[in-house]
Amino acid sequence: MSIRPGDPAPALELVDTAGAPHTLPLPGEAPATAIVWTCNHCPYALAWHERIQQVARDYADRGVRFLQVSSNDSARYPADSLERMRARVESGEFASPYLHDSGQDAARAYGALKTPHVFVLDADLRLAYLGAPDADYQDESQNAEWLRSALDAVLAGRSPDRAETEPVGCSIKWRER
Repeated sequence: MSIRPGDPAPALELVDTAGAPHTLPLPGEAPATAIVWTCNHCPYALAWHERIQQVARDYADRGVRFLQVSSNDSARYPADSLERMRARVESGEFASPYLHDSGQDAARAYGALKTPHVFVLDADLRLAYLGAPDADYQDESQNAEWLRSALDAVLAGRSPDRAETEPVGCSIKWRER
């Protein structure tokens, strides 16, 4: 399943690296919510990592709820284990909660495909933008422009000029069923 711009966001209830539960805000509780699927081992996620953290820091005082999620199969990719996620959080590498989607249900509900894969929700929890943080993971000057532009549009009460881009990165590492 995959959500499209304008669709209501699926429910989200995941725990962070300390075991604390996190859910989406109630409609109207936050002016925007950004959910970013990421992981510990993907070179694309690592290249975009600091830009994404800076967006989380820059928009925090504007009430934007920011969540980062790892859904990878840690049995096959030990670098993405909860313990390794916890170590990165404890070392100060994350500017927002880093959530563990151990059952991969959230990734499936949203249609997350890559790391990173960005989803921006409006105040009514409708999808406003999905895709990549910006046009080039190798160019730090891009500054997560697509993510910032989507958040700016949502905060201004309008639809983003670009509602969808192609996500670029490593595939989500699915568990064998």
